[in-house]
Amino acid sequence: METMLQGAAPQAAPADLIKDSDQTKFAKDVLEASRTVPVIVDFWAPWCGPCKTLQPMIEKVVKEAKGAVKLVKIDIDKNQMLAQQLRIQSIPAVYAFFGGRPVDGFMGAVPESQLKEFVARLVQASGGAGDPAAAELAELLEQAKAAIAQNDMDTAAQLYSEILGVEPTNVVALAGLARYQVSIGDVEQAKELLEQIPAKERNGADVVAAQAAIDLAEKAKDAGPIGDLKAKAEANPKDFQARLDLAMAYWAGNQKQEAVDELLAMIKADRNWNEAAARQQLLKFFEALGFTDPISVDGRKRLSTILFS
Repeated sequence: METMLQGAAPQAAPADLIKDSDQTKFAKDVLEASRTVPVIVDFWAPWCGPCKTLQPMIEKVVKEAKGAVKLVKIDIDKNQMLAQQLRIQSIPAVYAFFGGRPVDGFMGAVPESQLKEFVARLVQASGGAGDPAAAELAELLEQAKAAIAQNDMDTAAQLYSEILGVEPTNVVALAGLARYQVSIGDVEQAKELLEQIPAKERNGADVVAAQAAIDLAEKAKDAGPIGDLKAKAEANPKDFQARLDLAMAYWAGNQKQEAVDELLAMIKADRNWNEAAARQQLLKFFEALGFTDPISVDGRKRLSTILFS
């Protein structure tokens, strides 16, 4: 994999390998372009110190990939509507698109080694050539992701365990197995798995999702019975604390869609209640679900409609 990314001799990068874009060209430069090659989108701003550190490293790693991925840079100050639609909460924020949809991402400045792993993962997932061993691991990761999408957590756990048997420090597998442990109620084991990941590698989307799942599981321990909370909320729709508790009870009962729906309804009724508590809780749900989860994708769109309509 390292050989693929670094190459033996410098070559001229394609003219459109790295470009600046904006919200008017996002569909063409990112969504359409990603149908043939993964497109990494770097959301930044001139005042952002970590952005200035991260951006040159991303450009370097993208150039070393020699056309296997592309990079699009977007200044959020000049494209605030797009940043709002994509729910950019902090920068630097890096999202990867392939096939016209988001497939991976992370927030914050990360070391170059992690950027190389990020790009390598994209290349492998898109069918790029590389180290056969790395390709096999990438295929197992894709199978695990597909299993999670089908809510087959047992199969996903088996695949993650297989990956860790070959590569014990694989961050994605450690995070995925941690999410599995949360799903079966073993939060302590989930914590132990995440503790094996170095602090500098905890900004990736998979690790963020696993940590959010752990946080929510611990918070959900205090959730009351769904039936009682639902009756209380229906009796007084303006009892927002009861409705927030109901959303947590839904989450604890693995009724993720119902949990998201309840919070969206709360935000529509009063987005500012208790310092936007419902919105903050909803964003935590999205983190735990993961950026590409269908419930998360649909929920973000619905949230944008409520906030910016």
